[in-house]
Amino acid sequence: MTQPPGEKRLVRRLKRYDEHAFREMVRTYEQPVFNIVYRMLGNRSEAEDLAQEVFITVFKTITTFREESKFSTWLFRIAVNHCRNRHKYLSRRKQHSTQSLGDHNVSTDNAAPGFRLHGEVSRPDTALECRRLEAAVQREIDQLNDEHRMLIVLRDIQGMSYQDIAGITRLAEGTVKSRLHRARMALKDRLDKHL
Repeated sequence: MTQPPGEKRLVRRLKRYDEHAFREMVRTYEQPVFNIVYRMLGNRSEAEDLAQEVFITVFKTITTFREESKFSTWLFRIAVNHCRNRHKYLSRRKQHSTQSLGDHNVSTDNAAPGFRLHGEVSRPDTALECRRLEAAVQREIDQLNDEHRMLIVLRDIQGMSYQDIAGITRLAEGTVKSRLHRARMALKDRLDKHL
């Protein structure tokens, strides 16, 4: 898979440990990385910390990037792996208390763009109901196993292509599709009680 020219230049500069390139990488990818991490962990403060760790890891290990995939694929793979490790750590420590989107007094506009159950809503009662449903969906996503949660986040929330997900997970596209189907069925079963 060939990298877009802009990514190629950025990678060359990162491999020279160019601090301007690091800032450019963060500006370019901070929102998608945060969205993935936030949706996989379900906790805003953990996601903020972990997203920073992802970028530091990328900068420290950039020389190991062999350019066999797109840079963004490699970056998102690191983000997903960090999430898996953090989730295991938090589960072992029993410090993982899943927080819904509304628990932070943050509007859904800046909580994690890319995931909306509603568009422009004019009635406050309708908006409140949409936020409750959105929070319920996030709680149920948090309860899925790691693989199901990852696939739902990457495909259904982030809108990534099957090809990109296959690159991130190192699974065949057909395997991604079949496992995503199982993940969606598991989420549907969990959501049935809310509908």
